[in-house]
Amino acid sequence: MVDEEARPGVPVISTSVLLLTLARKIESELGEALSGLGLTVGRLGLLGHIAGVPGVSFSDLARMSGITVQSVHTAVKALKTAGLVQDDTARAGAASTITLTDEGHRTLREAMGAVGTVDELLFGADADPVQRRIGEAVREAFTTTR
Repeated sequence: MVDEEARPGVPVISTSVLLLTLARKIESELGEALSGLGLTVGRLGLLGHIAGVPGVSFSDLARMSGITVQSVHTAVKALKTAGLVQDDTARAGAASTITLTDEGHRTLREAMGAVGTVDELLFGADADPVQRRIGEAVREAFTTTR
């Protein structure tokens, strides 16, 4: 057992560690729920960005996603192979404009249904009371106008 008095300034309970632990649990549940759709959590994020900004470029998509342009190219190639996105570039050398296909829109709707199921599992009426409170606090923080 660690003597907390021997380590002044070290919090007994770290909010960062607690949230990181919960985030890993959320990511694991989402990953499992999305796997049947052939998606990962990261690719769901890309689909959401592309749906929100039709015609987005690779550079803008990388900035919005917080990943490298090279990683975006790799992920978009996989999404394109799966028939979920298309690159509407009219000619070689022109900036890419990435959009969802009809299948991409359908898959995104199904994926958001899976997200709702995970939300209910982790933060809904039958979830752990602490997790319910966290879910309520997060929703309130992001919906309250300032």
